[in-house]
Amino acid sequence: MRFTITKTWDSSPVTHQGITMSLKPDDEGILMEVNAPFFNDPPSPAGPRGKPYNQLWNYEVVEAFFLNSCKEQYLEVELCPHGQHLVLLLAGEGKAWKKELDLKYDSTIDDQHWEGKALVPWRYFPDDVTKFNAYAIHGSGDKRVYEALYPIPKEQLKKGQLPNFHRLEYFEDFSLNLIMGNKWKQPRSDLWMPVDGTKKWLACFV
Repeated sequence: MRFTITKTWDSSPVTHQGITMSLKPDDEGILMEVNAPFFNDPPSPAGPRGKPYNQLWNYEVVEAFFLNSCKEQYLEVELCPHGQHLVLLLAGEGKAWKKELDLKYDSTIDDQHWEGKALVPWRYFPDDVTKFNAYAIHGSGDKRVYEALYPIPKEQLKKGQLPNFHRLEYFEDFSLNLIMGNKWKQPRSDLWMPVDGTKKWLACFV
């Protein structure tokens, strides 16, 4: 599957070549590939390449969100052109309960362009992913730009509203079976089992 981000978070057109994200099948998980313009603004985070970096969203990043909309459980994957990454597991809107997970990730920068490739393991995904969104951020200060694959429609914007990538109601329908095939069944995640143990999620199945 291939997606192209062509809008800002508030549904204005971007002013550069669209950022593309491809999701491909792998036995161990989903291969996430990013192809994007390189803005080099802000400069690289101080952390080493190939390692998690907390609050990476303050830098130049491309992000993917995989949501179980019934349980409001979701996986957030952030990739930086300089080689750092950030993986968060969230239960409830914006409520991260696990972060800075390891990731097989590498990136290359070629003048005004960058590519990133990550293998996101199955154990990071919540069960029954039903929704998806992707985002990109770059720039500093008043030139900071927030972009979204599925943005907030202009007619729904409110005066003074700020970008918020955790507005789950704007995610759109998605299934991992679109990548893996109709007969594929998602492996159960040991990471999510403690969260799934609560009775509040029983309403999803009645």
